[in-house]
Amino acid sequence: MATPHALTTTASGADVRVRFCPSPTGLPHVGLIRTALFNWAYARHNGGKLVFRIEDTDSARDSEESYQQLLDALRWMKIDWDEGVEVGGPHAPYRQSERHDIYRGVIDKLLATGALYESFSDAAEIDARNEANGRAKQLGYDNFDRDLTQEQKAEFRAAGRQPALRLRVPDEDLTYVDLIRGEVTFPAGSFPDFVVVRPNGVPLYTFVNPVDDALMGITHVLRGEDLMPSTARQLALYAALIDADVTTFVPRFAHMPLVLGETGNKKLSKRDPQADLFLHRERGFIHEGLLNYLALLGWSIAPDRDVFSLEEFIAAFDIENVNPNPARFDQKKAESINGDHIRMLGEKDFAERTIPYLAAAGLFDEPTHEQLVLAFRAAPLVQERVQVLGEVPGMMGFLFKEDISYDADALKGLPANAADVLEACIAALEPVTEFTPEKIQDALATALVEKLELKPRVAYGPPRVAITGRRVSPPLFESMELLGKDESLRRLAALVEHLRG
Repeated sequence: MATPHALTTTASGADVRVRFCPSPTGLPHVGLIRTALFNWAYARHNGGKLVFRIEDTDSARDSEESYQQLLDALRWMKIDWDEGVEVGGPHAPYRQSERHDIYRGVIDKLLATGALYESFSDAAEIDARNEANGRAKQLGYDNFDRDLTQEQKAEFRAAGRQPALRLRVPDEDLTYVDLIRGEVTFPAGSFPDFVVVRPNGVPLYTFVNPVDDALMGITHVLRGEDLMPSTARQLALYAALIDADVTTFVPRFAHMPLVLGETGNKKLSKRDPQADLFLHRERGFIHEGLLNYLALLGWSIAPDRDVFSLEEFIAAFDIENVNPNPARFDQKKAESINGDHIRMLGEKDFAERTIPYLAAAGLFDEPTHEQLVLAFRAAPLVQERVQVLGEVPGMMGFLFKEDISYDADALKGLPANAADVLEACIAALEPVTEFTPEKIQDALATALVEKLELKPRVAYGPPRVAITGRRVSPPLFESMELLGKDESLRRLAALVEHLRG
């Protein structure tokens, strides 16, 4: 039998072929998308190809809805692929459920070489033999059926029993060099011959996954550390596939670190809010910011730098530089990096991205021309102040509401003489004819800072609450300009009335 270690691929550059092969079950989570991102970046860095394959042989759990959500996730994140579902390619079909005839052909080749053999033992028989032989039950199958005679097989069939097919595991150490973790050896005898085809003829994931990789010429398998124990079986199967002329090489493997939750040392669960990719989108992450943060889960561009563009990431990324230690998802850091990317957007681009969030907050349904103009004029005022787009409606909502409500903490923070301050604001602004930020500031500074001798921080608190309903808001004078003189004066008077009760 071929020795996998000696036949490992040497592919590099444009010959690199990686794959992303999720099962369509549940919502896409950040760990899954991190896997897609690293495969995509490795392909783009090398000028190679990314294959997107769907592993949908579990009919009880797989769903078309989850498949569509996977497509939505990758398209939103701007992760594209060169071959696979939706785009086609020379190794179609790219859904496992449509490849049964292909698998049957490979199974026949492996039966012909003797790499696969029929196994009739059931779990109870295996346990009984282990007990009789003083062998620990957890060691599992004892390779009993390797050398059954044709007569024995005929007897089993006559009794109505159908065989599973097992792979004859090499009786030697299996070694590979992990691109992230270095040399790994699985000692001879550390795992038994394993089932690759059920008695009903349906091949298992442990078979179809490496077979698809072999047939599609995948040169580098970049996947999560939790899949590392299955590498031994893949190496054993690859040796058999090479002997059967199904492929000529073994891919390079790299096992990426686990992504942990914010606390403890457990893998980020699908149930954790941080794991839900679409929840991040709903909260207002932009794909540039989230991609940047996900890239940092196990990799860094430089010791003193966390923010970078997609182009910089691709240019610098190498799977061999990924850290093998677990990476922890840090929500605050993710939001901070997202905020940095929001500030890197052009003003028009940022404004356009805010519209769906303003609509989702109920500030308008189909925005009118006037509402769009107002949103685009206001966007630069909040772009420097938000970390996620979901914060924009709270910052800009006052512009689209006739009757604003006052936040409790904003009212609580007002000075005792707030009504007097507001009346001074009204008196100062009424004569202003050119209602620009500069003229508004001049008038209020004269009335509040010079005449009333208030400190600016105290002086501008009451008008800010009157205009926006909030203690923290976009710049006050620019906000008043956007509302216009009449509306600004009306709001100042409304808070006076509210305070005087």
